[in-house]
Amino acid sequence: MRITKRSNIAMRVLMFCAVHKGRRVTKGEVAARCNTSESHLAQIINQLSQLGYLATQRGRGGGLALGRAAEDILIGDVFRDLEGAAPLTECFADVDNTCPLISACRLRLAISDAAEAFFAHLDGITLDALVCGNDALFEMLGAPCCPEAA
Repeated sequence: MRITKRSNIAMRVLMFCAVHKGRRVTKGEVAARCNTSESHLAQIINQLSQLGYLATQRGRGGGLALGRAAEDILIGDVFRDLEGAAPLTECFADVDNTCPLISACRLRLAISDAAEAFFAHLDGITLDALVCGNDALFEMLGAPCCPEAA
């Protein structure tokens, strides 16, 4: 399974917001620290906001923050929400499936089981687990040292 650039950037945004807990961050701050363009970031922020992972506020003093507590955000859910709609291979596509082996192929089931194992493993990891005590991440993202680690 390959993680899309969109999901990779979405995780950067969530981690950035988690290490800056207690304040709204700007799209510009995230773009600068997470090595991405603001225009691409805007689409990802919008999607994460619609899914409830981020809370956004427009205007002066606006910005973005986590939409729920970091310990309540399961990484498996994030990837499922962002990657789940894309078919893993042609045989998972409802349209444009030209594979002649579909009715007898056991690979489809094996791939489906492997994808579910991937998501299940990530279900045991919270956003909080990725950031808490990770002083190097706090430093890279320009935040004060993790309060739980002090």
